[in-house]
Amino acid sequence: MFTRLLRPASDPGFLDLVLRLTLLEILMRPMGFLAIRASLLLIAALGLLVPKVLRVPLTWLFLCALIAWQLIDAWPLPDNHIYLLCYWCLAIFLALLSIQTRQVLAQNSRFLLAFTFLFAVLWKGFLSPDYLDGRFFRVTLLQDERFAHTAMLFGGLTEAQLLENREYLFPLPEGAELLTPPRLVEPAALKHLAIIFTWTGLLLEIAIAAVLLLPLPDRLKIIRHLFLLGFCILAYAFAPVAGFGWLVLVLGLTQCAPNQRKLQISYVVIFMLVLLYSEIPWTEILWAIRA
Repeated sequence: MFTRLLRPASDPGFLDLVLRLTLLEILMRPMGFLAIRASLLLIAALGLLVPKVLRVPLTWLFLCALIAWQLIDAWPLPDNHIYLLCYWCLAIFLALLSIQTRQVLAQNSRFLLAFTFLFAVLWKGFLSPDYLDGRFFRVTLLQDERFAHTAMLFGGLTEAQLLENREYLFPLPEGAELLTPPRLVEPAALKHLAIIFTWTGLLLEIAIAAVLLLPLPDRLKIIRHLFLLGFCILAYAFAPVAGFGWLVLVLGLTQCAPNQRKLQISYVVIFMLVLLYSEIPWTEILWAIRA
């Protein structure tokens, strides 16, 4: 059994690209305390440089164990996509042990994505009333520094108004009151932006969960890819969670047939686009030009 863990998959086909993109995500978003971070970076770098390391099941078992260690160590604070990344490394490990690597991995990626979006819909649509009425994004656009230029550029706020709103939302000790309390400035554009973010995201997630869970004929499976690619183009232009976007794209890519070259290239292009979103502050640049 141990020798099987060290035996590289013989002919993974285009799945080499899937494995490399997964390792690239780990390299670009390292996690954990020093020992975990160093181990993840070393294994990911070796996997990218040495094909045998890339395809060995034991590599992915180690990655899964290290990420699980990070989840336990930082419980309950790790980002959501780290849980999904742990499951994904486990799925890769099991698929590389199988004689039907591509089919096993494609099936696992489909259901991992399907239930990720299904639970997102459950949380947002049924368990969080402050999401459906727009309060989540109304507060996030004001308080989260990563959305500051989006709120000013598309929400009609000035920098002074944004700072005053943050002061308004800052919690005071129980029973305390300010002598001259700040006022909350919410232009109509900001409220509309919060509603657009709320319902566009939720409706796309409902659609993706549905098309992934429903058994579709082969000629209609392209719909799954179109929804996933469209979601990543729109969502991660604003959402500051590139790691989740890359993982969604990797799982979507895994479901491509080996002969769907154009579709595979589309996933790689959008993967790079999400990288540009995360590293180039385009809303800040537009705000500076506008100002």
